[in-house]
Formats: sequence, structure tokens, C-alpha cells
Amino acid sequence: MAIAAETPELLRSDLDHLGVTLHDGGGTIRVWSAHADAVELIVFDDVDLDWIIESVALEDIGHGVWSASTPLLRPGTPYALRVSGHSGHGNTFNSGTLLLDPYARSVLSHRDGYRSVVVDTGFDWGGVEKPRVPLDRTVIYEGHVRGLTKRHPRIPPALHGTYAGLAHPAMIEHLRSIGVTSIELLPVHAFASEERLVRHGLVNYWGYNTVGFFAPHAAYASEAARREGPDAVLREFKGMVRLLHEAGLEVILDVVFNHTAEEGIGGPRSSLRGIDNRSYYRQTDEGVYIDVTGCGNSLDTSTDAAARLVLDSLRYWAREVQVDGFRFDLATTLGRDEHNHFTPEHPLLRAIIDDPDLADVKKIVEPWDVGMGGWQTGRFGDGWLEWNDRYRDRVRNFWLSDIDYARRAGIAPDGIGGFAHRLAGSANTFGAQRGPLASVNFVTAHDGFTLRDLVSYDVKHNMGNGEQNRDGADTNRSFNHGVEGPTDDGVILANRRKAMRNLLGTLLLSAGVPMVTAGDEFGRSQRGNNNAYCHDSGLTWLSWDHAPWQEDLLEHVRRLTRVRSENPALRPIRFARLGEHTPSASVMEWYDEHGETMSIDKWNSPAHRTLQYVAASTPEFEEANRILLVVHGRETPIDITLPDLPGALFVTLWSSADERPTTDAVPLRPGEVVAMSPTSMRLFRVDMDPDAVIPDEDGAWVDPTAAGPASDTIGEA
Repeated sequence: MAIAAETPELLRSDLDHLGVTLHDGGGTIRVWSAHADAVELIVFDDVDLDWIIESVALEDIGHGVWSASTPLLRPGTPYALRVSGHSGHGNTFNSGTLLLDPYARSVLSHRDGYRSVVVDTGFDWGGVEKPRVPLDRTVIYEGHVRGLTKRHPRIPPALHGTYAGLAHPAMIEHLRSIGVTSIELLPVHAFASEERLVRHGLVNYWGYNTVGFFAPHAAYASEAARREGPDAVLREFKGMVRLLHEAGLEVILDVVFNHTAEEGIGGPRSSLRGIDNRSYYRQTDEGVYIDVTGCGNSLDTSTDAAARLVLDSLRYWAREVQVDGFRFDLATTLGRDEHNHFTPEHPLLRAIIDDPDLADVKKIVEPWDVGMGGWQTGRFGDGWLEWNDRYRDRVRNFWLSDIDYARRAGIAPDGIGGFAHRLAGSANTFGAQRGPLASVNFVTAHDGFTLRDLVSYDVKHNMGNGEQNRDGADTNRSFNHGVEGPTDDGVILANRRKAMRNLLGTLLLSAGVPMVTAGDEFGRSQRGNNNAYCHDSGLTWLSWDHAPWQEDLLEHVRRLTRVRSENPALRPIRFARLGEHTPSASVMEWYDEHGETMSIDKWNSPAHRTLQYVAASTPEFEEANRILLVVHGRETPIDITLPDLPGALFVTLWSSADERPTTDAVPLRPGEVVAMSPTSMRLFRVDMDPDAVIPDEDGAWVDPTAAGPASDTIGEA
């Protein structure tokens, strides 16, 4: 069943319409299993999920598809599957096990497993369309449905932690106020807690343990919707999407197709393992699982049915539920062929890019897994956005671990060149053709330290996870600034606040697509836990009771997203090319602290960590724009001389040295000296001085805001 790279076999028609299709007189169910001997539909009473009211045999109609039609399949009907076949050679059939339909639109938990439920998917969208936010204007906000609203004081308690709560006006007001455009939700597909966590009295809070790829997680619906039934749960989810769309906000789903909640052999047999284990999971000829996810199993997308399951799920959420994008967890797994090697031309990856139903959605990958050859950042190709871990690591190094090292050794380990690469869009990772918008820039994510903990802890503190602090990353590139964790030391606290401003400033002023982690905008802490996946508690829920310094940080985020929106030079669509005019690019010039062109020696010297970066837009759809960003990465103050840009007027837009953003700075001119605080940034808009007279060599007038030649002088990554 391996997919031929040149033929999209996963699109063949016999794989169409799997799951339940409703029609006059009931419904038809279609299930795929290449190795089964028999498949049964088990129909339960609407109220008593133990009471079987009918068993219907499915007919083998060829190509591995089993089908039956019955009037019993109607909205609200609970059902399951029983599948029998020859066990061995990688299969684990058991005709006594009740199994989920992989295409079920609703999943109910029950004491002996799960029940699929037929759902009426009708919904009135009221003419509301997707916002379709352009990539260059996209600011992603990664959050958890439950954690975002569980403690929000302005959201009614009945809606705390729910889909409806996320769409409440109070939450929408916050999202719009901080300038984000697209909310990326941690998994909302129906999921379960691993058996190990349950034994320890913990839960899988993040949700990276999928049970059903088509069903919304029912526990995130309001109690009223859950009481009303699966139809109401789906309506609440769609209602959330509609209200967010009305507010101009996109909804991106973090999707986990790399593995399922069935864990390793011996784990739960709830769906795919009992339907066709050999075809759905990667394994050796002897039936030993090939686990490239670290979760016990790996979905085998080299088989047509498994790949089609992924594609059909994406189509459903994009078309029927109107979501705006997907972030693919451990996406390298999806691109592994029948030999377990990653290829960007994998038929599933190509089908996702080429599918017209997915043409208008954002497709974001986490470009790695834990298998051999798992790290693939930069290799996914056109149409994909990639989490840029190189960006994360370099930015953390520059502002945190390098500063820590310099305190102890007297000099930082690296200069500013590699940092400048990331600031300018990571061309050395994604290449000229893909451009800066291939990079999803992030400094923190759900997995790892929060922003506040990144500047407050040198090491992880995960004892509460029940694994003796063995879980979670050991290399965090963090810096506690002198004391581990909480402190009353005013100097340390001030340095931590400025470090957070530097990290956020870098993130929101870099070329690429920025992603902010929920709560970082006001300095949320998880008390040093960098792997809080198993805590559904105050440790992970956002607190909306803020100290004054947190309100100040929030104002910085608002200022940064606004200046990003207002200055197209900060958000180029393409990379500029030396000696060419490239529309919607930013021509970049690099200066040292003296206002002179950066030399190669200064790019790479650890002793030199000060940079003036000029970016000038090449207009295509917006007015011409030019900015100057000054970066100073040492713990000593420095005076810088503004570069000699003819006719320029430098208007201060933002400074990380300010505890709270200010607006009263006097415009400056080329050659003026500016005092930079230790480890700080300052952003200027470069306007045309109305008093400047700038003749060129021939006496003709020139536009002082016009971009100069693109610079190809930049340090190593």
C-alpha cells in the first residue's frame, strides 16, 4: 500500500465518503480496512450507551472499503465498530472490542471506551467570511482554550474554559487590543490522557494525544452545550469561529496527526489499531512499532488510507468548520516515506499544498520529530510556514545566555552577525525563493519556559510532573539574572523586565511571522516548570490580576504590534536582491555604533555587539517606509552616532529601556549622538526632514526616503 511519489493514489475515489453520510432514510457508513475479515456496525440506545439495539454487518465492496446503509444512522445515534480478522504480521484484531469510527464527528467517553455519535453538521454562518489576514500582517497568538478564560473575571463563570468563553467580548477585546490577528489553539480534536498520567492522578492538559481527528473536544464546550448533546457542542465550536471571524481574528488549530492516543502495543485499542493496525501505524515486518514521535506509535502516512485520513480531516475543519489554518505537530513524521525517510515531496505533503479546499488556509509545520533525520527546519518548501527553532535559539542566546556568559568570562561567546540574520528574516535557512514569511518566529511556546520564567530561572523545576525532574528540555538558553526564581532584589527585577522587553521587541520587529505565547504579553509564570503539559490548574491558567509592571509590559506589546502594522519596512514579503528592485522587500543597510558601514570583523567579533539596522521598503501596495533599529547587546552603556542618511529625520517609535512606552522624544538628525542603555533596543521611523535640501551630484533633486542598494554583508548564523 505504499504511495508512489509520482501518483496521488491517496486521492482515489474509493477512499471518498468514509465515515457516516446522512441521506433520506438514514445514513451510510463506510470504513476502510485492507486486512479485516468482517466489520460490524454496533448501534446503541440514545440514552443508555450500554444497550445495543442493533448490529449491522458491513459489506466488503472492494479496495479495502466496507459499507452499510441503515435507517438507524441519524443525528444523535451513538455507534461503534467491531472488526475481526487474522491477528499476526502486525495486526491486532479482536472482534470483541468496540472501536471508534476514525471519521466520527463526535466522540463520547464511556466506561468501556468510547462511542462515536452521528452529528447534524448544519450551521448558519450568517454570511460571515474568513478574515484571510495577509501573511505579512499576521501576528499569531498561541493559547489554550481552557487556560485562556478559566480565570477571566469579565467572562461569566458558566463560560470559563470553554469555546464560548474564548469568543466572549472580553476575550476578543483583549486579543484585538494587543494587535494579534490569528489565535492558534492547542489541540481541540477529541483527546485522552495517557494511562500513565491517569495512574498518577494527572491529566494531559495540552491535548497532544488525539482520539478522533474530526471531533471537537467535548470537555471544552459549556455545560449547557454538553447537556444538549454533540450537535450543540459542534455548534458552540462553530459559533466561536464565527464570532472571532466577525472580530477579524483568524482561528488556527494545532493538529496532532503524527500519533494517536492508542500509545504503544499493549496500550488502548480504541480505533485504528483494531481496524487495521498494519496499515495505520509504522512498524517493522515483525510488527514492532517504529516510534519517531516518542509517544508510542507513529501514523504511517506512506499508506493511502492513513494519508487520506489526515487530508480529509483538514478538509473538514477548513471547509465545514471554517478554520483558517493548521499547525502540524511533529510534522516531519507526516513526510516520511515507506522507508521512514523524510521527503518534502511526500504525496501527503503535496496533496495538502495542492488541495483547493486548503488553498486559503495557513499551513504551519513544526519541522522536526524525534526519529533519525528528524530535524528538517527549512526543508518543507513552498506553501509551508515553519516554526524557526534557529531563530528561537539565536535570540535567546543573544539576550540571555550570552549575557550570562559575559558576566562570568568578561566577554560574550558570539558577536551580532548571527542575531542579525534572524532579525532580517533567516534567509540562510529559507532561501531567497521562499522569502522571510516562511519563518514563524518565536521565542517561547507552550512547550518550554514562559517569557518570564526564561529570564528568571537557569534550570527547569518540573518535580510536580511526577518524573523526578527528568522530563522537559535541559538546554533552555535562559538566564535568571543572578537569583533563581522569585526575588525582591530591585536591580535583578529591573534587568529581568528589560530582558523581556528586548525579547518581545526582537520578536515583533523581526522579518517573518511572529508568534506570541499567551500570557507572555503580561509576564505569566509557571514557577520554572518548562513542561507543564500535565497540569490543569492555576499553574497553567492565565491570571488576569496584574501588577503595575505587568500592565507596563502589556503596553509595550501594544506599541510593538502597532508600529509593526504601521511600518511595512518591518514586515517584508520578499528578500531584497543585490542590485535589483524587488517589490515588497526591505532593502537593508547595516551600520556600527559610529554610524559607519559594518565591517566583517565587527560582524563576527564577540567584543562587538552593537548594530544599527536600516530597512527601507520597496513599495508595492503601501506607501514607502524606512526604519532604523538600534540593538545594543552588552551590559555597559554606549553612545551611538546616527548614520548619515541624507535628509533623514529620526522619529523615536519605541525603546526597550523605558519601563512604560513614551511618545515625547524629540526627532533627531543624522550624526547626532544617542545614549543607549545597557542591553537595550531603540526603534526609529526615518522620515524626510522638511528643512533638508538634498541635491544629487548633477544638481537634480533626489528622494531621501528612497532605498539604497541592498547590503549582502552580514555575519554568520
